[in-house]
Amino acid sequence: MSNPPKAAYGSWKSPITADLIVAGTIGLSQIGLDGPNIYWLEMRPSEGGRYALMHREASGGITELTPAPYNTRTRVHEYGGGAFRVKDGTAYFSNFADQRLYKVAPDSVLTAITPESAYRFADSVIDTARNLLICVREDHTDPNREAVNTIVSIKLDGSGEQRELVAGSDFYSAPRLSPDGSQLAWLSWNHPNMPWDGTELWLGEVQTDGTVSKVEKVAGGLSESVFQPEWSPDGNLHFVSDQSGWWNIYRWQNGEAMALCPMEAEFGLPQWVFGLSTYGFEAENQLICLYEQSDGWKLARLDTTSGPTSGKLETFALPYTEMGDLQISDGIAAFIGGSPTEAPALVRLDLASGKHEVLRRSSELNIDTGYVSPAQPIEFPTTGGLTAYGYYYPPKNADYNAPEGQFPPLLVKSHGGPTSATSTSLNLGIQFWTSRGIAVLDVNYGGSTGYGRAYRQRLNGQWGIVDVDDCVNGALYLAQKGLADRQRLAIDGGSAGGYTTLCALTFKDVFAAGASRYGVSDLETLAQDTHKFESRYLDSMIGPYPAQKELYYQRSPIHFTDKLACSLILFQGLEDKVVPPSQSVQMFEAVKAKGLPVAYLPFEGEQHGFRQAKNIKRTLEAELYFYSKIFGFELADPIEPVDIENL
Repeated sequence: MSNPPKAAYGSWKSPITADLIVAGTIGLSQIGLDGPNIYWLEMRPSEGGRYALMHREASGGITELTPAPYNTRTRVHEYGGGAFRVKDGTAYFSNFADQRLYKVAPDSVLTAITPESAYRFADSVIDTARNLLICVREDHTDPNREAVNTIVSIKLDGSGEQRELVAGSDFYSAPRLSPDGSQLAWLSWNHPNMPWDGTELWLGEVQTDGTVSKVEKVAGGLSESVFQPEWSPDGNLHFVSDQSGWWNIYRWQNGEAMALCPMEAEFGLPQWVFGLSTYGFEAENQLICLYEQSDGWKLARLDTTSGPTSGKLETFALPYTEMGDLQISDGIAAFIGGSPTEAPALVRLDLASGKHEVLRRSSELNIDTGYVSPAQPIEFPTTGGLTAYGYYYPPKNADYNAPEGQFPPLLVKSHGGPTSATSTSLNLGIQFWTSRGIAVLDVNYGGSTGYGRAYRQRLNGQWGIVDVDDCVNGALYLAQKGLADRQRLAIDGGSAGGYTTLCALTFKDVFAAGASRYGVSDLETLAQDTHKFESRYLDSMIGPYPAQKELYYQRSPIHFTDKLACSLILFQGLEDKVVPPSQSVQMFEAVKAKGLPVAYLPFEGEQHGFRQAKNIKRTLEAELYFYSKIFGFELADPIEPVDIENL
C-alpha cells in the first residue's frame, strides 16, 4: 500500500492474531544425538502443552516416539529438563503424569523401567558396559521433609533396581561418564546457593559393580559457578567455570584446570533446567562451542591442542543470533537457532562443509516482513551511573501510519528468573503487540545473564530494586527519545518478572498499567511456601530468612497497595507449585478494595508457565483488551471481554 491510512496506535488490525500464534507455534527443546539420528522434544500448546519425543533418522524420516498421553517431562526441581537420553537406538525418558522412567525404540513397545513411586528422575547417562542408567533422583516419599536429591544407578536388566552412588549434598546435576566408563564426573551445590552462584565439580572412580569411590573435588566452590562437565573422546574432563568473571571453558588435566580460550564472553548458562549444553567434541582436539557477547550468540570451532594454534576460535557463518541445546556427533552439530527475523528452529550443521539446514521450525507461519519489528539492541543509563541493556521493538504494520504528533504506548517486558535473559529470536508474542501499534522494550536488567558474573550479581540483595530501576529507566529513556508516550507506559512479566512488574507498579509512579502472570506479591509467603530448588534463592536476592524478615516485608508489594495508583491485570495457574495462587488472589483483593481498575483470570490445569493453547490465547487477548480500556484505544477485532473491577 503506497499511502497507508492513519490510525491510532493500538488500533491497527494485525494478521498476527492469538489464534494464529497458538495454532502455528510449538516449543523446541533438548536435542539428543545417537550417531546420525537426531532426537528432540516438541511442546505442543494444541495438545495441552504435552511434550512429544521426536526422532529423525539419517534418511530424513521423522517419527514420534511418545504418542499421547505420554508426556516427556520431568518434575525434578519442578522446572525439569534432561528428560530423556538415547543410546544405541533406545530412548529412556521420564513421563510427566507418573514420573516413572520408560524406554522405547523405533517400532517397539513403550516399557516402564521404574515402578510407581514418589521418585523423580532427570539428567541421565547410560553406562553400557554395566547395563546401567545413571541419573539424578529426587525423593518425595516423605511429605514431612524436604525432597532428597542423589545420584543413582538403575539396572536396565528389567528389574529396575536402584542404587545410590552419590549423596549428601542438597542438589546434583550432570552426572557424566568417561569414555572408558572408569570415571564419573558430576556437579553438586548446597543451600542457599543456586547453581549460578556456586557449584562444585566432583570426580570419582567407578568400580566393577558400578559403585563410586576415591572421590575428589576438581573445581568450584561457594563463589564459583561450574557448568556442563564433559569428556573429550580421549578421556580428558572439560567444564565451564566463571572463576574469571565470565563463563569460560577449562580442561582438567594432570591435576590442574587450564582455560582453553579465556575471553570476556559467556560459554555457559544459568542451570534453571537440566541438560543444558553449549559445547561438544568434534574430535580429540577439536571442540565445537557456543558463546555469547554483546552482539549475540556465535557457534565456533575451538582448537585445544598445545601447539601454536591452541585456543584458536573459528566462527561459523550462520544467520542466527540466538543458539542453544548444542549437540555434536558423527561430523554434525545440531542446535536450536533463531534470529530477530526467524523463530527458533532445529538446525543441522555439517561441520566439514559448514552448510546448515532447518529440520523443524517452532513456527511454520510465513509472516510478511511488513508486520515484523526486528529486535534492536539498546543500552541506556540507569541508577548509580550504570548501564543496563534491552531490546527495543518499534511499532510496525505496513497497512498503517500513526497520526502526526502521537507517540505509541510502550509495553516493558520483564523476563523471569530473575537470573535469566531475554531472547533476540523472532517472538510472535512480541509481534502481536508491535503489529498493533504498541512499542515493546524487553529488558535485560541487572541480574540478567550474558554480561558476566559482575552484572549477574548486581541483583544480589537488591531484587525489587535494581530490576525495577532498570525497567523504569528503560521506559523513561524511550519516552525521552520520543519513542513512547510517557502517559501510556505499561509493564508485564511472569514469575520473577511478575514480581518486578508488581514492584514497579507499587513503588514507582511511572507506569499507568501492568500485567502480572503468576507473579510474586508476598516474598515472605514465597520463602515459606515454595519448592526445594528455590526455597533459599531469596537468601541471595533479598537476605537470609527469617533474620531479614523486615526486609522481606518492605520489598513485598502486597503490603504497600496504598502506594499503588494504576491499573492491574493478573493471570494465574491454579496448579502452580512455584508461586501459589494465593499470591495473585491477595493482590487482586487488595487492589480491588482500593478502588483501582483490576482484573484476575485464574486457569484450571495450568502450572508455572502457561502451556495450553486456549489459555495462551486468552492471556494475550485479555491483556490487550485491558490496555485498550485503560489507554483508550479502539480494538481492530472483537475480543472476549474481561471483567474489570472498578472501571
